[in-house]
Amino acid sequence: MSRPVQPELRYAESDDDIAACFDLMRDLRPRLADRAELVERVHRQQGEGYRLLALWRDGHPVGAAGYRMQENLIRGRFVYVDDLVVLASERRGGIGAQLLDEVARIAKAAGCGWLTLDTALNNALGQRFYFRWGLLSSALHFSRSL
Repeated sequence: MSRPVQPELRYAESDDDIAACFDLMRDLRPRLADRAELVERVHRQQGEGYRLLALWRDGHPVGAAGYRMQENLIRGRFVYVDDLVVLASERRGGIGAQLLDEVARIAKAAGCGWLTLDTALNNALGQRFYFRWGLLSSALHFSRSL
């Protein structure tokens, strides 16, 4: 009888690994056209410090957190979570918390004092998760297309 393979936290860095995250990321970012666009955009963002951390089960990503270290006058050095997504079939299993815990650990070791992210005002389920994880709403994010 074979043992179940333990999930593995690791970065999606190769073209193949990034492309494997497409279905997962498209659930969060439906404007992504295809795997090639995801690969190209992730590589471009990597030049700005973006990292795509995924939880892999049986060679497939079931959750991912895209983040980058930043610094500004408001927070000082902080980590910004651009993307946090878990397969719908895997939600409520602790994967989102595991990903945020790891990002927070990495950021703290890098000298960051804050973890920050944005979520849509109508994302009630996400907001409940963020509150449970210990995040508090501290601002409204305003934007306008140019």
